[in-house]
Amino acid sequence: MFHGSIVALVTPMMTSGELDEACLRKLIEKHIEEGTEGIVVNGTTGEAPTLTKEEKHKIIKIALEVASDRIPIIAGTGSNSTSETILETKAAMNLGVDACLILTPYVNRPTQEGLFQHYEAVANAVAIPIILYNVPSRTGCDLLPETVGRLAAISNIIGIKEATGDLKRVKEIQHFCKNNFDLYSGDDASALMFMLQGGKGVISVTANVVPKLMHEMCNAALQGEMGLAGEINARLMSLHKNLFIESNPIPVKWALHELGWIGEGIRLPLTPLSQKYHTLIREAMETSGVI
Repeated sequence: MFHGSIVALVTPMMTSGELDEACLRKLIEKHIEEGTEGIVVNGTTGEAPTLTKEEKHKIIKIALEVASDRIPIIAGTGSNSTSETILETKAAMNLGVDACLILTPYVNRPTQEGLFQHYEAVANAVAIPIILYNVPSRTGCDLLPETVGRLAAISNIIGIKEATGDLKRVKEIQHFCKNNFDLYSGDDASALMFMLQGGKGVISVTANVVPKLMHEMCNAALQGEMGLAGEINARLMSLHKNLFIESNPIPVKWALHELGWIGEGIRLPLTPLSQKYHTLIREAMETSGVI
C-alpha cells in the first residue's frame, strides 16, 4: 500500500516547548512538493513519548488537513499497554489516517507469544491497516521473523518497519510471510540494500533534511536503477550515520533549525545537540548538497 521515501517527521516546537503548528504545516507542504511518498507523525522522531494525547490528535488533524489526500498520513499509536494502544489506534483511525505504525511494547519486554497476542488484539479491534515496528535497540524486545509471519496472516497487518539494521532479516521475514506483506527499512544507512533485497521503502529520518534526494534514491532503487541509487546514497551516507551521533531526533532537529525550517524547540529529557557535533552535522549536510 505504501512505498518509497516515507518521512518519520519531526514535531516542530517553539523554545517554550509548545507545538509550532504553522511550522508543521510548512514542513508537510514541503514534503509533498519534494516527492516524499508518505508521512509518519507521532513517531519516535516526532518525540511521541513527550506528547500528550491532545497534542498527538492535533498533529494528526493538522497533517490530514494539509495533506488533503495528496500524501498518505501514518500515525504512530504504539505503547507498552495493549489497551492504550487500542484506544489510540481507534482514535487515529476515527480521525482519518491511512494507517497506524505500532511500536513493540517497550520496558515490559513481552515474550514472542505476548507480542503476537498484543498485535492480534489491536488488529482485531480496528479496521485500519497496521504496520508493525521493530526497533530492539530502543524497546528492549525483538519481534522475530517467525512471529512476524504469524502476524502477517492477519488481514489488516500489512507490513513491518524493521529497524534492526540487520539485512538478513529481509529474507528471513519474507520466508515466513505472504507476498502481499510489505517490508520497510527503519535504518537509513542500510535502506538502499534493504530495498534492493525486496523492501518497499524506508521510514526515514534523513528524509527530514533531504526529502527530494531521498525520494530520488528510493525511486531509483525500487526501479532497479542501482547505479543512480548508489550514487545518491553515497552523497547521503554521512547524513545517514551522523544524524544518529546523539539520540534521535536531537541531530535532525538541529539540522532542520540550521536550515531555517524549524525553531530550536526540543523537549526534555532530550537536549539540544552538543556543540562538539555541530561541525560534523554541518559537513554532512554540505556533502549531501542541502547547504
